[in-house]
Amino acid sequence: MHDPAPGALLTDLYQLTMLDAYFEHGLTRTAVFEFFVRRLPDARGFLVAAGLEQALDYLETLRFTDDELDWIRASGHFSPGFADRLAALRFTGDVDALPEGTVCFANEPLLRIVAPLPEAQLVETRLINLLQFQTMIASKAARSVLAANGRQLVEFGLRRAHGAEAGLFAARASYLAGFAGTSNVAAAARYGMPAFGTMAHAFVQAHDDEEQAFEHFAVTHPDNNTLLIDTYDTEAAARKVVSLAGRLRARGITIRAVRLDSGNLLDHAVRVRRILDDGGLRETRIFSSGNLDEYVLRDLVREGAPIDGFGIGTSLDTSADAPYLECVYKLMEYDGRARRKRSEGKATWPGRKQVFRRYGPSGEMAGDVLTVDGDAQEGEALLVPVMRGGRRLAPRESLHAIRARAVRQLGDLPAHLQALETEPAYLVRVAPALVSLTELVDRTVAPG
Repeated sequence: MHDPAPGALLTDLYQLTMLDAYFEHGLTRTAVFEFFVRRLPDARGFLVAAGLEQALDYLETLRFTDDELDWIRASGHFSPGFADRLAALRFTGDVDALPEGTVCFANEPLLRIVAPLPEAQLVETRLINLLQFQTMIASKAARSVLAANGRQLVEFGLRRAHGAEAGLFAARASYLAGFAGTSNVAAAARYGMPAFGTMAHAFVQAHDDEEQAFEHFAVTHPDNNTLLIDTYDTEAAARKVVSLAGRLRARGITIRAVRLDSGNLLDHAVRVRRILDDGGLRETRIFSSGNLDEYVLRDLVREGAPIDGFGIGTSLDTSADAPYLECVYKLMEYDGRARRKRSEGKATWPGRKQVFRRYGPSGEMAGDVLTVDGDAQEGEALLVPVMRGGRRLAPRESLHAIRARAVRQLGDLPAHLQALETEPAYLVRVAPALVSLTELVDRTVAPG
């Protein structure tokens, strides 16, 4: 399934007013824009690039509908004839990008657009909207993957996500980063992801007898049952699970897992594990949820909690500790001349750029070089061609392949970044060629 197109009017007004002026004054030659993150959030030592598939879908299908053009004509914001120009507008440019699932760092371009200036300008808002959100969520999810140390993780955050699209994209981005799947049924269907679910407290409360509630659920779902045992008394419920297990076993049903959703998860997990083991249910897994994030996971793993999997919701889908990325989409070249912004605290490196990555003897990431495109450096070039003339160069990459790339790259991070520490910062060096280009631009491109 493809994602629904929200329409070409999903943009900022100034994109359209600039296009109107570009057209009127003949500013339609080739422009180069790059999307990058200026600074990592305080709680992040790395990012995981995500959202490229949706960005390419948007670019390939970009067009104004008749209703949108009618609104533009009636709005009073634009010059006569502007809507007629937009009627024929399509994205005809080139795109180079980091493959989704690539670990990246501040000031490294995740995506480069080369297109006539009006086209390249118009797409800014939606591209930032798509790339920023999924990169933010994938980066948050990756931290939980590292903290969980191999334990199963499921995305549980739809009900707290900031809207339907955010819920879909958060499920996709978390799976991309290494989660096992999602509780979001629409996301599972749309993206081909595994769907996971347990039961709610309401199911237990609707019964007069807790053990009967467990039995009814297990009989209805004999091959996929996870019983929620903390509605009343967690340890008492665990004993009821043991009591029930024999009767279910006689019917060919195995209790797959129990779920803890409240209280001191470490203490409850230890006691429940003992009850289950003593009752002969050593294969029954313990799954936990309830206000979890990567820091709680790290602590539970370090303390040896006998928990086999976790459901992560609110903190993930909202990226609660770092709810936005300081990302931008900036003009780097126009009409064959490199350009740069020199604003205080917001200066950019000019020109088309490439990132090269070196690896240490054990395969760990050892440092990146940011340089001018065409300036060969030691290591692997990270940005690759993905679109030419407004069309993809290859079929869409499977989400499973993207996920495998992300998992490999997380394993290649320096040890301290895998441990969620942000210091020392990963080394990203600026090549002399880029420094020289910047100095040249500052000498030859002056205001006035």
